[in-house]
Amino acid sequence: MKVLITGSSGLVGSALTDFFVANGDEVIRLMRRSAPADSPVWDPENGEIDLAGVRDISAVVHLAGDNLGEGRWNDRKKNSILNSRVKGTQLLSEFFAATEHKPNVIVSASAVGYYGNRGEERVDEASEPGKGFLADVCRQWEEATASAVDVGIRVANLRLGLILSAEGGALKKMLLPFRIGLGGVIGSGKQYMSWVSIDDVTGMIQHIIANEALCGPVNLVSPNSVSNREFTKTLGQVLNRPTIFPMPAFAARIAFGEMTDELLLSSTRVIPKKLMDSGYEFRHPELGGAFEHLLNMEDNISTL
Repeated sequence: MKVLITGSSGLVGSALTDFFVANGDEVIRLMRRSAPADSPVWDPENGEIDLAGVRDISAVVHLAGDNLGEGRWNDRKKNSILNSRVKGTQLLSEFFAATEHKPNVIVSASAVGYYGNRGEERVDEASEPGKGFLADVCRQWEEATASAVDVGIRVANLRLGLILSAEGGALKKMLLPFRIGLGGVIGSGKQYMSWVSIDDVTGMIQHIIANEALCGPVNLVSPNSVSNREFTKTLGQVLNRPTIFPMPAFAARIAFGEMTDELLLSSTRVIPKKLMDSGYEFRHPELGGAFEHLLNMEDNISTL
Protein backbone atom coordinates (compact mmCIF):
# COMPACT_ATOMS: atom_id res chain seq x y z
CA MET A 1 0.00 0.00 0.00
CA LYS A 2 1.23 3.49 -0.87
CA VAL A 3 0.30 6.12 1.73
CA LEU A 4 0.72 9.89 1.46
CA ILE A 5 1.11 11.62 4.84
CA THR A 6 1.06 15.31 5.74
CA GLY A 7 2.36 16.37 9.14
CA SER A 8 4.71 13.37 9.08
CA SER A 9 7.21 15.01 11.46
CA GLY A 10 4.63 15.52 14.21
CA LEU A 11 3.80 13.21 17.11
CA VAL A 12 1.18 11.16 15.26
CA GLY A 13 2.82 11.47 11.85
CA SER A 14 6.17 10.13 13.07
CA ALA A 15 4.56 7.18 14.85
CA LEU A 16 2.34 6.43 11.86
CA THR A 17 5.24 6.59 9.40
CA ASP A 18 7.22 4.08 11.48
CA PHE A 19 4.12 1.90 11.80
CA PHE A 20 3.44 1.75 8.05
CA VAL A 21 7.10 1.20 7.15
CA ALA A 22 7.31 -1.67 9.65
CA ASN A 23 4.26 -3.19 7.94
CA GLY A 24 5.97 -3.03 4.56
CA ASP A 25 3.93 -0.13 3.19
CA GLU A 26 5.41 2.69 1.12
CA VAL A 27 5.15 6.10 2.80
CA ILE A 28 5.25 9.35 0.81
CA ARG A 29 5.86 12.39 3.01
CA LEU A 30 4.30 15.59 1.70
CA MET A 31 6.56 18.34 3.03
CA ARG A 32 5.94 22.05 3.43
CA ARG A 33 9.58 23.11 3.65
CA SER A 34 12.40 22.85 1.15
CA ALA A 35 12.87 19.22 0.23
CA PRO A 36 15.23 17.22 -2.02
CA ALA A 37 14.67 17.52 -5.75
CA ASP A 38 11.72 15.54 -7.08
CA SER A 39 10.19 15.22 -3.59
CA PRO A 40 6.49 15.96 -3.08
CA VAL A 41 5.96 19.45 -1.66
CA TRP A 42 3.06 21.74 -0.94
CA ASP A 43 2.28 25.29 0.15
CA PRO A 44 -1.25 25.50 1.61
CA GLU A 45 -1.05 29.25 2.12
CA ASN A 46 -0.53 29.81 -1.61
CA GLY A 47 -2.67 26.89 -2.78
CA GLU A 48 0.21 24.97 -4.35
CA ILE A 49 0.86 21.23 -4.37
CA ASP A 50 3.35 19.17 -6.40
CA LEU A 51 3.44 15.41 -6.00
CA ALA A 52 6.52 15.16 -8.23
CA GLY A 53 5.14 12.38 -10.36
CA VAL A 54 3.86 10.24 -7.49
CA ARG A 55 1.06 7.96 -8.72
CA ASP A 56 -1.23 5.22 -7.46
CA ILE A 57 -1.68 6.51 -3.90
CA SER A 58 -3.91 4.15 -1.95
CA ALA A 59 -4.55 6.36 1.09
CA VAL A 60 -3.96 9.94 2.18
CA VAL A 61 -3.48 10.66 5.89
CA HIS A 62 -3.73 14.40 6.52
CA LEU A 63 -2.40 15.45 9.93
CA ALA A 64 -0.82 18.87 9.34
CA GLY A 65 -1.87 21.85 11.45
CA ASP A 66 -0.50 24.47 13.83
CA ASN A 67 0.20 23.13 17.34
CA LEU A 68 -2.63 24.17 19.68
CA GLY A 69 -0.49 24.22 22.81
CA GLU A 70 2.49 26.22 21.56
CA GLY A 71 2.27 29.87 22.54
CA ARG A 72 -0.53 31.87 24.13
CA TRP A 73 -3.68 32.32 22.14
CA ASN A 74 -4.29 35.73 20.61
CA ASP A 75 -5.98 36.72 17.36
CA ARG A 76 -2.89 35.90 15.31
CA LYS A 77 -2.42 32.48 16.92
CA LYS A 78 -6.10 31.61 16.57
CA ASN A 79 -6.08 32.58 12.90
CA SER A 80 -3.05 30.34 12.40
CA ILE A 81 -4.80 27.44 14.15
CA LEU A 82 -7.84 27.83 11.92
CA ASN A 83 -6.17 28.60 8.60
CA SER A 84 -3.47 25.92 8.89
CA ARG A 85 -6.21 23.32 9.17
CA VAL A 86 -8.87 24.59 6.80
CA LYS A 87 -6.65 25.80 3.94
CA GLY A 88 -4.52 22.66 3.89
CA THR A 89 -7.56 20.38 4.00
CA GLN A 90 -9.32 22.29 1.23
CA LEU A 91 -6.21 22.19 -0.96
CA LEU A 92 -5.74 18.43 -0.58
CA SER A 93 -9.44 17.70 -1.08
CA GLU A 94 -9.70 19.83 -4.21
CA PHE A 95 -6.45 18.43 -5.61
CA PHE A 96 -7.46 14.79 -5.28
CA ALA A 97 -11.03 15.52 -6.37
CA ALA A 98 -9.58 16.72 -9.69
CA THR A 99 -7.00 13.96 -10.24
CA GLU A 100 -7.62 11.06 -12.60
CA HIS A 101 -6.22 8.48 -10.19
CA LYS A 102 -7.93 9.10 -6.87
CA PRO A 103 -6.95 7.56 -3.53
CA ASN A 104 -9.25 4.97 -2.02
CA VAL A 105 -9.58 7.00 1.17
CA ILE A 106 -8.59 10.32 2.70
CA VAL A 107 -8.15 10.18 6.46
CA SER A 108 -8.19 13.75 7.72
CA ALA A 109 -7.51 14.87 11.28
CA SER A 110 -10.07 16.67 13.41
CA ALA A 111 -10.51 16.65 17.19
CA VAL A 112 -12.98 15.98 20.00
CA GLY A 113 -13.00 19.75 20.47
CA TYR A 114 -15.84 19.51 17.93
CA TYR A 115 -18.20 18.69 20.81
CA GLY A 116 -17.26 21.67 22.99
CA ASN A 117 -17.72 21.69 26.75
CA ARG A 118 -20.44 19.09 27.47
CA GLY A 119 -20.05 18.40 31.19
CA GLU A 120 -20.99 14.79 32.02
CA GLU A 121 -22.97 14.25 28.81
CA ARG A 122 -21.82 11.26 26.75
CA VAL A 123 -21.36 12.16 23.09
CA ASP A 124 -20.67 10.10 19.97
CA GLU A 125 -20.31 10.74 16.25
CA ALA A 126 -24.04 11.50 15.89
CA SER A 127 -23.96 14.28 18.52
CA GLU A 128 -24.36 17.92 17.54
CA PRO A 129 -21.32 20.24 17.50
CA GLY A 130 -20.61 22.28 20.59
CA LYS A 131 -19.87 25.96 20.99
CA GLY A 132 -16.61 27.84 21.26
CA PHE A 133 -13.50 28.51 19.21
CA LEU A 134 -12.28 24.91 18.91
CA ALA A 135 -15.73 23.57 18.11
CA ASP A 136 -15.96 26.08 15.26
CA VAL A 137 -12.46 25.22 14.03
CA CYS A 138 -13.26 21.50 13.97
CA ARG A 139 -16.56 22.08 12.16
CA GLN A 140 -14.85 24.10 9.41
CA TRP A 141 -11.94 21.64 9.32
CA GLU A 142 -14.27 18.74 8.60
CA GLU A 143 -16.36 20.71 6.11
CA ALA A 144 -13.16 21.45 4.16
CA THR A 145 -13.15 17.82 2.92
CA ALA A 146 -16.45 18.36 1.04
CA SER A 147 -14.91 18.52 -2.45
CA ALA A 148 -13.40 15.05 -2.02
CA VAL A 149 -16.64 13.64 -0.61
CA ASP A 150 -18.62 15.13 -3.49
CA VAL A 151 -16.67 13.13 -6.10
CA GLY A 152 -17.07 9.87 -4.20
CA ILE A 153 -13.77 9.61 -2.33
CA ARG A 154 -14.25 7.94 1.04
CA VAL A 155 -13.30 10.46 3.72
CA ALA A 156 -12.90 9.79 7.45
CA ASN A 157 -12.60 12.74 9.82
CA LEU A 158 -10.53 11.69 12.83
CA ARG A 159 -11.91 13.28 15.98
CA LEU A 160 -8.79 12.78 18.06
CA GLY A 161 -8.76 12.90 21.83
CA LEU A 162 -5.84 13.66 24.17
CA ILE A 163 -3.01 11.58 22.69
CA LEU A 164 -0.76 9.87 25.23
CA SER A 165 2.79 9.11 24.10
CA ALA A 166 6.14 8.54 25.77
CA GLU A 167 7.85 10.60 23.08
CA GLY A 168 5.97 13.89 23.16
CA GLY A 169 2.70 15.70 23.62
CA ALA A 170 0.85 16.38 26.86
CA LEU A 171 2.02 13.32 28.80
CA LYS A 172 5.67 14.10 28.18
CA LYS A 173 5.15 17.60 29.60
CA MET A 174 3.34 16.24 32.66
CA LEU A 175 5.95 13.70 33.71
CA LEU A 176 8.54 16.00 35.30
CA PRO A 177 6.17 17.86 37.69
CA PHE A 178 4.43 14.59 38.59
CA ARG A 179 7.72 12.81 39.22
CA ILE A 180 8.87 15.48 41.66
CA GLY A 181 5.56 15.39 43.50
CA LEU A 182 4.04 18.57 42.07
CA GLY A 183 1.19 16.95 40.17
CA GLY A 184 -2.42 17.79 40.98
CA VAL A 185 -5.88 18.31 39.59
CA ILE A 186 -6.68 21.29 37.37
CA GLY A 187 -9.70 23.37 38.30
CA SER A 188 -12.46 21.32 39.89
CA GLY A 189 -11.01 18.07 38.57
CA LYS A 190 -14.51 17.04 37.48
CA GLN A 191 -14.00 17.77 33.78
CA TYR A 192 -13.87 14.68 31.59
CA MET A 193 -10.80 13.90 29.50
CA SER A 194 -11.18 11.75 26.40
CA TRP A 195 -7.77 10.19 25.91
CA VAL A 196 -6.14 7.66 23.57
CA SER A 197 -2.73 5.97 23.48
CA ILE A 198 -0.47 6.58 20.50
CA ASP A 199 -0.49 2.82 19.81
CA ASP A 200 -4.26 2.91 19.45
CA VAL A 201 -4.09 5.97 17.21
CA THR A 202 -1.90 4.15 14.70
CA GLY A 203 -4.00 0.99 15.01
CA MET A 204 -7.23 2.93 14.57
CA ILE A 205 -5.99 4.70 11.45
CA GLN A 206 -4.92 1.39 9.90
CA HIS A 207 -8.33 -0.06 10.82
CA ILE A 208 -10.15 2.86 9.19
CA ILE A 209 -8.10 2.59 5.99
CA ALA A 210 -8.86 -1.13 5.76
CA ASN A 211 -12.57 -0.85 6.64
CA GLU A 212 -14.54 0.58 3.73
CA ALA A 213 -17.63 1.07 5.88
CA LEU A 214 -15.93 3.71 8.04
CA CYS A 215 -16.43 7.24 6.76
CA GLY A 216 -17.40 10.66 8.04
CA PRO A 217 -16.55 11.52 11.65
CA VAL A 218 -14.82 8.79 13.66
CA ASN A 219 -13.95 9.30 17.33
CA LEU A 220 -10.37 8.24 18.08
CA VAL A 221 -10.53 7.86 21.85
CA SER A 222 -10.43 5.12 24.46
CA PRO A 223 -13.86 3.73 25.39
CA ASN A 224 -13.16 4.82 28.97
CA SER A 225 -12.98 8.59 29.40
CA VAL A 226 -11.95 9.73 32.89
CA SER A 227 -12.28 12.85 34.97
CA ASN A 228 -9.25 15.07 35.41
CA ARG A 229 -9.17 13.96 39.06
CA GLU A 230 -9.07 10.28 38.07
CA PHE A 231 -6.46 10.97 35.39
CA THR A 232 -4.28 12.75 37.96
CA LYS A 233 -4.73 10.04 40.59
CA THR A 234 -3.94 7.24 38.13
CA LEU A 235 -0.76 8.87 36.83
CA GLY A 236 0.38 9.50 40.41
CA GLN A 237 -0.24 5.86 41.33
CA VAL A 238 1.67 4.53 38.33
CA LEU A 239 4.59 6.85 39.15
CA ASN A 240 4.23 6.16 42.90
CA ARG A 241 4.11 9.88 43.63
CA PRO A 242 1.66 12.09 45.57
CA THR A 243 -0.69 14.38 43.63
CA ILE A 244 -1.47 17.04 46.21
CA PHE A 245 -0.75 20.29 44.38
CA PRO A 246 -3.90 21.40 42.57
CA MET A 247 -3.97 24.22 40.03
CA PRO A 248 -7.08 26.35 40.59
CA ALA A 249 -8.92 27.53 37.51
CA PHE A 250 -7.90 31.17 38.04
CA ALA A 251 -4.21 30.18 38.28
CA ALA A 252 -4.47 28.11 35.10
CA ARG A 253 -6.03 31.06 33.28
CA ILE A 254 -3.19 33.32 34.43
CA ALA A 255 -0.57 30.78 33.37
CA PHE A 256 -2.02 29.68 30.03
CA GLY A 257 -4.46 32.39 29.00
CA GLU A 258 -7.49 31.84 26.77
CA MET A 259 -6.61 28.25 25.86
CA THR A 260 -7.28 27.20 29.47
CA ASP A 261 -11.06 27.07 29.14
CA GLU A 262 -10.93 25.28 25.77
CA LEU A 263 -8.17 22.75 26.48
CA LEU A 264 -7.76 22.30 30.24
CA LEU A 265 -11.13 23.02 31.85
CA SER A 266 -13.48 21.88 29.09
CA SER A 267 -15.26 18.58 29.76
CA THR A 268 -15.78 16.18 26.87
CA ARG A 269 -16.95 12.59 27.48
CA VAL A 270 -16.60 10.96 24.08
CA ILE A 271 -17.64 7.45 23.04
CA PRO A 272 -15.82 5.80 20.07
CA LYS A 273 -19.06 4.25 18.83
CA LYS A 274 -18.08 3.70 15.21
CA LEU A 275 -14.84 1.97 16.12
CA MET A 276 -16.56 -0.26 18.67
CA ASP A 277 -19.35 -1.12 16.24
CA SER A 278 -16.80 -1.98 13.54
CA GLY A 279 -14.98 -4.46 15.79
CA TYR A 280 -11.80 -2.51 16.50
CA GLU A 281 -9.80 -4.17 19.31
CA PHE A 282 -8.39 -1.52 21.64
CA ARG A 283 -4.78 -2.02 22.63
CA HIS A 284 -5.09 0.15 25.74
CA PRO A 285 -8.72 0.59 26.79
CA GLU A 286 -7.86 1.41 30.44
CA LEU A 287 -5.85 4.43 31.55
CA GLY A 288 -3.68 2.65 34.11
CA GLY A 289 -2.58 0.03 31.59
CA ALA A 290 -1.84 2.72 29.01
CA PHE A 291 0.34 4.66 31.47
CA GLU A 292 2.25 1.55 32.50
CA HIS A 293 2.92 0.59 28.88
CA LEU A 294 3.95 4.09 27.81
CA LEU A 295 6.21 4.70 30.81
CA ASN A 296 7.88 1.35 30.25
CA MET A 297 8.48 2.43 26.65
CA GLU A 298 9.98 5.70 27.90
CA ASP A 299 12.37 3.76 30.18
CA ASN A 300 13.41 1.59 27.25
CA ILE A 301 13.98 4.62 25.03
CA SER A 302 16.09 6.37 27.68
CA THR A 303 18.41 3.33 27.98
CA LEU A 304 19.12 3.14 24.24
